[in-house]
Amino acid sequence: MIDTIFAKIVRREIPADIVAETPRALAFRDIAPQAPVHILVIPKVAVATLDEVSDVTLLGELLQLARDVARAEGLAATGYRVVINTRDDGGQTVPHLHLHLLGGRAMTWPPG
Repeated sequence: MIDTIFAKIVRREIPADIVAETPRALAFRDIAPQAPVHILVIPKVAVATLDEVSDVTLLGELLQLARDVARAEGLAATGYRVVINTRDDGGQTVPHLHLHLLGGRAMTWPPG
């Protein structure tokens, strides 16, 4: 596993605006937001892509944390989007599994 910027955030080696945390996941604001609310939800363990997840309960925990953060950010009433990009063609730029929680405006379709 590559030592990514997200792994360094998990280890608190570099700062991040952390908004929520569980024993196995971390949620923090994206430094280049694509929406008024753009929060990344990551596992604390090193998993490069969605294809490499073997613990399906971890996926559930990541989605629950995304939902809980969306509620805390006031997005639940109007809606939000959760995206997982996988590998180069999917738009993944950091090889550490992460969910994008996007909200605060109407989303368009198709996304890209």
